[in-house]
Amino acid sequence: MKLEKGLIVSCQARADNPLHGPNFMGAMALAARDGGAVAIRANGPDDIRAVKAAGLPVIGIHKVFSDQYPVYITPDFAAAEAIVAAGAEIVGLDCTERPRDGEAPQMLIRRIREELGAEVFADVSTLAEGLATADWGATYVATTLSGYTEATEPKPELPDLALLEALAARLDVPVVAEGRYNTPQLVRQAFGAGAHAVVVGTMITNPREITRMFVRDGVPS
Repeated sequence: MKLEKGLIVSCQARADNPLHGPNFMGAMALAARDGGAVAIRANGPDDIRAVKAAGLPVIGIHKVFSDQYPVYITPDFAAAEAIVAAGAEIVGLDCTERPRDGEAPQMLIRRIREELGAEVFADVSTLAEGLATADWGATYVATTLSGYTEATEPKPELPDLALLEALAARLDVPVVAEGRYNTPQLVRQAFGAGAHAVVVGTMITNPREITRMFVRDGVPS
């Protein structure tokens, strides 16, 4: 399955969010589809099954948190297998160089492609990681984790357009922009820098955080 060029909407809500749960995420996916999204990114088998109703390609991830390891986005084959069984055509996984409780990224990419017949959406934080994952067979390379690893901290306020541009210049596989793209202007800049698609989450699907921003920046104290 080929992701079309355009906007991907991340429909996710953690357990403490009032919108947590498959019913809400399914509705978010329908709204995103009607607004013109080309694909949905969702977390966990239950939410993935729900967002499938929108009829768009699904980039599935499976967050498995650990007190000992920093990698939690689809850290092992079992996590990938569960989300493919739920209907995800594309598996998103952390392909950074950080330690993990699971298979190395090069092994995971190969097994997902060969054993599950799914495509791989590689979340990276650096140019070196992006080049490596493409060599290992990733279908898409995304800037998702720039600013969220020790190698790329402290996290900047703006997206890492420099990484996006560098990856797009070096890779033959489609490069996806993700991480802090919170205005239409930044999305347009991403396409200008060579993005095949752009993922937006919080600024579309997290009204609690949007409300907090308006209160913080717009309401006099």
